[in-house]
Amino acid sequence: MPEPILNVSNLSVEFHTRAGINYAVNDVSFHLNAGETLGIVGESGSGKSVTCSALMGLLPCPPAVIGAESRAMFAGMDLLHITEKEMAKLRGRRISMIFQDPMTSLNPCMTVGDQVAEPLVLHHGMTWKEARRAAVEELARTGIPEPDKRARCYPHEFSGGMRQRVMIAMALITRPEILIADEPTTALDVTVQKQVLDLLAERQRELGTAVILITHDLGVVKQYAHRIQVMYAGSIVESAPAEELLAHPLHAYTRALMASIPAAKAKGEPLQTIPGLPPTLREPIRGCAFKPRNTIGHPELCLTDRVPELVEAEPGHWVRNCPGCRMN
Repeated sequence: MPEPILNVSNLSVEFHTRAGINYAVNDVSFHLNAGETLGIVGESGSGKSVTCSALMGLLPCPPAVIGAESRAMFAGMDLLHITEKEMAKLRGRRISMIFQDPMTSLNPCMTVGDQVAEPLVLHHGMTWKEARRAAVEELARTGIPEPDKRARCYPHEFSGGMRQRVMIAMALITRPEILIADEPTTALDVTVQKQVLDLLAERQRELGTAVILITHDLGVVKQYAHRIQVMYAGSIVESAPAEELLAHPLHAYTRALMASIPAAKAKGEPLQTIPGLPPTLREPIRGCAFKPRNTIGHPELCLTDRVPELVEAEPGHWVRNCPGCRMN
């Protein structure tokens, strides 16, 4: 089996604030293979974006504090403990990221063409003339009509879907080995969502880029991910190949997420929800984090004295071994 392109182990992230410590990510480990799509799923506040922002070196430290034993190995380097100068050589060149909101991620004072071209100037040493020509070609590949004309426009002149295509062009123009897509279809209508995700999958196949797809939409990962990692309260609760996890979810939280998908219900049936809210993470989790919201498992059996271990229930299928949440 080939060596993973990215290997993350024991990743923990705390935010030290005036109100106290927020334990945002707790002992997260996973790997990413070349050319695959890893879907990271969970509710808002589960630690998905913080995990990937830590890998990109985008968390302000302080207040963020990365665990001393945390590791993220890529190309022989630990992304969590290299210098900012070393990270700057990787970020945008070998590892790129598409952010949730393209309107706030794009510079309103620069033309779209210059923003797509800039990574080539910074990382490949191209002249602006060469980079702008390449940017127009990349915009054309992402389906922007009249790319030569639109490259001279500003972000506010684009629709949400077109801005997201610009973000994809900017992220992929340097042919990165890893692309992190942080909820790339947020605030887009369903038709445009599919267009953007299909484009992302097509460009991934062409370039062989490995993708980490962050989303709260299980329908999205069902269509596009090779493996799925479910996060809750800053930890991984289940991880498996996509088909296996969706066919045989073993954790009560995963099953609750799947049951809450509107499309899974027949017309006229009441929609299922997960009661309550995720924990605030202002204190370390000392038992099963899902116990207060567990309505489909056996909450009376949930661990209260220790955090359930992540165990391999079946080959490649990992789950938190909590008696109240683990389901067969």
